[in-house]
Amino acid sequence: MEPLFTGVSGNARYLFTLLSCIGFAAKATVQITPDGLRFSVEEGRVIQGLAFLDKSLFTSYTFQPSSTQRNRAEGSTQNTDATEDAEFPQFIVSLSALLETLKIFGINDLAEPNGSRDSNLPQTNPASSAFSAPALLMDRSCTLQYAHYGAPLSIAITEAGVKTTCELVTYEPEDAEIDIPFQRDAIIMKIIMRSAWLHNAIAELDSSNPTLLRLSACATREPYFALSGAGGPFSESTVEFSVDQQKDSLSGAAQADRASQAHKILTDDGTTRPRATRARIAPTVTETFQVSPPLSMGERIQQSYRFALIKKAARAMAVANKVSIRGDRQGVLSFQFMVDLDDQTPTGRSVGAGLKAAAGPRCFVDYRFVPLLDEEDADEDMAVDD
Repeated sequence: MEPLFTGVSGNARYLFTLLSCIGFAAKATVQITPDGLRFSVEEGRVIQGLAFLDKSLFTSYTFQPSSTQRNRAEGSTQNTDATEDAEFPQFIVSLSALLETLKIFGINDLAEPNGSRDSNLPQTNPASSAFSAPALLMDRSCTLQYAHYGAPLSIAITEAGVKTTCELVTYEPEDAEIDIPFQRDAIIMKIIMRSAWLHNAIAELDSSNPTLLRLSACATREPYFALSGAGGPFSESTVEFSVDQQKDSLSGAAQADRASQAHKILTDDGTTRPRATRARIAPTVTETFQVSPPLSMGERIQQSYRFALIKKAARAMAVANKVSIRGDRQGVLSFQFMVDLDDQTPTGRSVGAGLKAAAGPRCFVDYRFVPLLDEEDADEDMAVDD
């Protein structure tokens, strides 16, 4: 009997990098589709992380649904998300165990963060480990297999003719997986920028130990886009992002020249602080800036979120190249991270932090956050946590 799903990857670091972006939860719901594997994690129905392992990440991807599923799919006339989700198998697996398995299999040898070791210390016996020899790393493959409903998720690493297999217990979801609703047809804010700038801003706000993150965006007056940390033991701190209002009015040649200069400035600075001559943390950092609040909201969008939840996306912020910050009418906040995977970039280093990624697979990680209705809700939540 052929297994329900088999996927072979020639670079397991791709899988580790993407899954670690949503590693804030212990368990993940996995859905097998003809286009790839969908990993979803959530906490308290107020935060959700989604990582999609596209089948292009695998050198071989085979999905053979059961005959019952195939017949239902062929007979279905409605092409809705709910119908599609019902057709594909789902199971729950320990995400922490999956990440740890990849580490044990030697992925962490390649994921050494830059600077985590003293560069002045001599490296003795660099090729003494069988799992770190460069010659052996060239002949490594990772196979994921799900034989049938209720079967364990099998992870096999083949390296230089040696095969190591680990099986993780899977559980059947009690209820159908329901995503935090995000109204794509009612988006009132869309901001695209380098993910490193968002990561820097959250890191700076974190120094004041806030409990709330306040987001403010306006298309007509300053501050155009600002993030504030509030509710902590220290005073409120704010990071403002300026927006190039003249970009659309420039001629094609002048706009290209201005964009080139802005790109050079961003690339040179990377994750460092701005120069002393600059008034803001990141002039003209946004590639796209669209703010159109409804009349009932006024000219400025203002929402509050729990800062501790936003911090859970820090890993994705550090790894991604770009981020699309979106908000809908209900206040749900979406961070969609674009991750360009690179063979030459160690997993522990931030691709978006001033590193130019080589041509490689492009993947996306999505976070969704439920807003706080008012300050009293935030105070009650913090009292419960204490």
